[in-house]
Amino acid sequence: MTTTTIAIDMDVPAGVSVGEYERVDGGHAFHVSWELPDNLCCETCTRESRLQLVEKNKFLSIRDLDLWGKPSFFVYQEVYHRCPSCGHRQSLLPPFKRRDVKYTFRFEEQVLVSLIGSTAEDVAVRLGIAAETVERIVKNRIEDAKAKQIDPQRKIERLGLDEISLHKGHKGYATILTDLTNAERPEILALSKGRDEAAGRACLEHLSAEQRSAVRWHHTDMSPAYLKACGVHLPNSQSVIDRFHVAKKLGEVADDLRKKTIEPTSEV
Repeated sequence: MTTTTIAIDMDVPAGVSVGEYERVDGGHAFHVSWELPDNLCCETCTRESRLQLVEKNKFLSIRDLDLWGKPSFFVYQEVYHRCPSCGHRQSLLPPFKRRDVKYTFRFEEQVLVSLIGSTAEDVAVRLGIAAETVERIVKNRIEDAKAKQIDPQRKIERLGLDEISLHKGHKGYATILTDLTNAERPEILALSKGRDEAAGRACLEHLSAEQRSAVRWHHTDMSPAYLKACGVHLPNSQSVIDRFHVAKKLGEVADDLRKKTIEPTSEV
């Protein structure tokens, strides 16, 4: 059998190095490591000391962005710090994930973007994860957004304001604000519970007054709540209604017209 070498171009989080690659059960596994700190504060006695590294012969695997339509994973060796003062052993959290989850921050971004125009159940099936995982990601990101500060130097020309639904039947909603300046790489800026004008304002208020003034286009559906929020907070921006929502509304009008103009067939 003839073999060949293939180069894989991928974005890697800052400070992370990629070592070995494996093909695992139709997916991709990348062995990664990251820059360790020189000093660490003990989570028990709160004393800071030089890193006392304790390595375990245990490897963890967490979900990362899909690659070539298949799931990919970061695989890394679990490392601990042994506090020289109290002896407490604590795990070093990688910079690319939050505590007690099995996926990266950027996988969270992928899930949130996938939720636009979809539901938690649909996204879960598409990505091969549990619907509860999708809901947990949204919940965590809403909590993050309460304290998140967007870089005031960030240049934003185009924004998206959308609703995402966590359940079929539209029982749970959230509003998501997306930077669409680079159409090929949309970035999540803010998330707020609900889908009313207040939720839209809460997202937009994460931007500085200068950033809001610099926005030239905002993309929304035809919701009066989002249009009003953007009209107030984005004084120099032009509204762009996404084609999907226009086509949907036209379809609804055409369907209503058909029902009114076509007489029901009478039974003989």
